[in-house]
Amino acid sequence: MKLGLTISSNGSRFELDEHLIKEADKLGFHSLWTSESWGHDAVTPAAWALALTKNIKVGTGIIQMTTRTPTMVAMTAITLAHLSGDRFILGLGPSGPQVVEGWHGVPYGKPLTRLREYVQIIKQILERKKPLEFEGEHYQFPFRGDGSTGLGIPLKSILHGNSGMQIVTGAISPAGVSAAASLVDGFIPIYMDPSRFDVFSDHIEKGFQKSEKKRSLNDFAVMPMCIVNIDDNIEKASQPARENIAFYVGGMGARNKNFYNDYAKRIGFEDAAVKIQDLFLDGKRAEACAAVPQELVDQVALVGSKERVADKLVEWKEAANKRHVDTLIARTNSIDTIRFLAEQVL
Repeated sequence: MKLGLTISSNGSRFELDEHLIKEADKLGFHSLWTSESWGHDAVTPAAWALALTKNIKVGTGIIQMTTRTPTMVAMTAITLAHLSGDRFILGLGPSGPQVVEGWHGVPYGKPLTRLREYVQIIKQILERKKPLEFEGEHYQFPFRGDGSTGLGIPLKSILHGNSGMQIVTGAISPAGVSAAASLVDGFIPIYMDPSRFDVFSDHIEKGFQKSEKKRSLNDFAVMPMCIVNIDDNIEKASQPARENIAFYVGGMGARNKNFYNDYAKRIGFEDAAVKIQDLFLDGKRAEACAAVPQELVDQVALVGSKERVADKLVEWKEAANKRHVDTLIARTNSIDTIRFLAEQVL
């Protein structure tokens, strides 16, 4: 099993820990992953991390597609790959309507159709076989729609891209997981219970069957994020995971459309998912956090004493041996914690 690490910042000022990033590189972590929200972007810290490191890969986990053209993303990816010796991983996804329409002010559209077109266009650019021409529901190259001058011409990237660049997407819904298995090289679920691969397996297989090339888990990377917090006090250790789960399961979506809430239900926490969402959407965030069961925390996070986390890691390693997990992406800001993970896994 490979190890990854999220690098992120909370609060009103964006800051990253240079020492944490360099230590992950030194320890032999496979990858660093940047995120974005309605404040900071994912590309800028990815470029910064690539400049600080020598061996570790850096991926965007994830950049949302709707407000960036696929050609702009391809240009960004090729440039970062060239400057870093092909250490860049392109992670992209549709985000959600609350952010896309609420923050960026553009229509959400059909996310899976957009993903399919986006990936097809980027792959054409990376392969560089001919000037770009594409006719889709969301994208047309050259553009001939309303407001067009009619002067656009098919162009080929000046920079030569690597057609083997790894592309992954963020997904947790059944349709999103199937699309990932059909179109890209892997997916990043924000939560995963390593003993419940059955929640994803049928949807992955469905995607494999739709793929243009023969695929299996041997060439498809499942790269779940996992909060890791080591503390002998289990309540204290669990608190960051509780807050995160309450936020996503409770608030990241509408009452009748929340992919994270649906996932919690699929792994056996239907009553808790409903309660967490009701409390969160009613403005009772502390109560929503308290309603997150310890069992749910333990299934999707690594929390507690070193001994407790080491015991749980056995389950993750067993999942990796079955190719149910390729890379465990740890969410922690602790150098001691990433050193402990490296000792246990690498």
